[in-house]
Amino acid sequence: METTRYKYALQLGDNALILAQRLGEWCGHGPVLEQDIALTNMALDHLGQAQNLLTYAAELEGKGRDADQLACFRDAPEFRNVLLVEQPNEDWAYTIARQFFYDVFNYYNLDALRQSSDQRLADIATKSFKEATYHLRFSSEWMIRLGDGTELSHNKIQKAVDDLWMFTSELTTPSPADTAALEQKIGPDLGAIRALWEQKVAAVLSEATLEKPTKTWMLYGGKTGVHTEYLSHMLTDMQFMQRTYPGLEW
Repeated sequence: METTRYKYALQLGDNALILAQRLGEWCGHGPVLEQDIALTNMALDHLGQAQNLLTYAAELEGKGRDADQLACFRDAPEFRNVLLVEQPNEDWAYTIARQFFYDVFNYYNLDALRQSSDQRLADIATKSFKEATYHLRFSSEWMIRLGDGTELSHNKIQKAVDDLWMFTSELTTPSPADTAALEQKIGPDLGAIRALWEQKVAAVLSEATLEKPTKTWMLYGGKTGVHTEYLSHMLTDMQFMQRTYPGLEW
């Protein structure tokens, strides 16, 4: 098994998969029809990225599993997504703040990953980068719209930013898989991406008249399989059909 490539592709694929599931929960529940459709399309974008990455991970694993089996027959401790993407939607402001923090990271990470020495990952990143560009524009505009809107919208998005801030550092803190990928020129330098992430986030928060949280305590663990309780609850719904009827096909 190509250990480094497998673990790295799995980590990226799990981020996309879990965020797709979270965004999909908005289908039919968006504040207006246009945004309902927008989030559903974004969920499908992330699901497509997850399909490509987990398919590659399954091939590298070499155990005869495919993307669907990786998605539906692993328990929470086997997932390697960052904690941010598994946090619940709560309300529109929480969804936008979570999406924005992740979109900034994903944009710069995919941009750098297009230069990966692994041609398969480079191709996936190149295809996904166009989607990530739109996602970042969408969430940035909504951060500004809510932050520089009414007193109520400002307070709601500020609270979401404050509450989710502790999950942001994990995005650019290297896991063993990230470190190994960088050494083999497979993945980018997360230190360089952290600087870009901080600059972009600060600029949008400023334009949105929002305050950057000052707390420095951060929560980690997702990349090594230590998750919040929310992931297990999500997997119960996401995996139900395949776990109940193994091999089910539409």
